[in-house]
Amino acid sequence: MSAPSRRPEIRRRRTRDAKMQKLRKTYVKANAADKAKIVAKLYKMTPQMSVADFEATNTARATA
Repeated sequence: MSAPSRRPEIRRRRTRDAKMQKLRKTYVKANAADKAKIVAKLYKMTPQMSVADFEATNTARATA
């Protein structure tokens, strides 16, 4: 038996990161109803991330 390839894991991570960046951009411009939808998508993608972490990462990337 061969070990599973790491390439699919890396691809999934990069795709997830790209989606998160897109969600962060739309979250900043969204109203309250749209923010709730974005948070629902966030929980589907990464259940362990909280809204506070998502917003903190958003502000950290905006200032950098």
